[in-house]
Amino acid sequence: MTTIRFEREGAVGYIVLAAAPFNRVDRDFPVNLAAAIRAASESDIRVLVVRPEGPNFSLGGDVRQWPGKDINWFRTFVAEVHAAYRAIEALRIPTIASVRGIAMGGGFELVLACDFVVASEQAQFQCVEVIAGQLPLAGGIQRLADAIGRTRAVKLAMLGEPISGTAGAEMGFVTMAVPDDQLEQATTELAERLGSGPTLAYAAIRALMKIWSSGGTPAADAAMMDLTTELFRSQDTTNAFAQVAEALEAGEEIPPKPLFVGS
Repeated sequence: MTTIRFEREGAVGYIVLAAAPFNRVDRDFPVNLAAAIRAASESDIRVLVVRPEGPNFSLGGDVRQWPGKDINWFRTFVAEVHAAYRAIEALRIPTIASVRGIAMGGGFELVLACDFVVASEQAQFQCVEVIAGQLPLAGGIQRLADAIGRTRAVKLAMLGEPISGTAGAEMGFVTMAVPDDQLEQATTELAERLGSGPTLAYAAIRALMKIWSSGGTPAADAAMMDLTTELFRSQDTTNAFAQVAEALEAGEEIPPKPLFVGS
């Protein structure tokens, strides 16, 4: 039985980490995660939530499997984890990490692969790798730097100190921190909002941010025209412009929210 599965409820898809209570990143983790992401990509969902079963998001790498392994085994394992996390970023829909309990090491890096992070105020995030003389293995430190700046990212990676969901929200890599008993509701509300939104526009925003992350503002400026021109031809934009124009002609100061079909 797989320890990671894909589920859906209407327009919302879920990747469920189902190896409670720790959801460790073991040898099978990247294979199972990649399969779940593939299932999500082949569906017609409009938003994806990554969430755990049990009390913890993920305690990261299962180091019990590592001693005595060949360096090439380790290199391949890291490459597979990295590829699975990047596959989440390659999706053309918004992604949400719903975090309670501990998210450390590779678990924290999985969180950072998502667009939005909804966390329990008591959740604990930690770049634990430095304790073992390593660095974040799946792109975590550079994504932290994108989110919160170089100085804060270096501090988290080098000192390896845990920080709470509340502190993560203050730093900026957590989108919202809520009481633990409100985590599911807050995640659902955000997912439903995104799942009924302009899906193609979300995809274009994700693409533009990737370009900005690698090439800065000049590269993003160069790509922006093509991205927005393609959106102009979409059904959602066509319908929205028509609805807003009609409302303004009728004298409405605040046009109603358009109905987006995702195409």
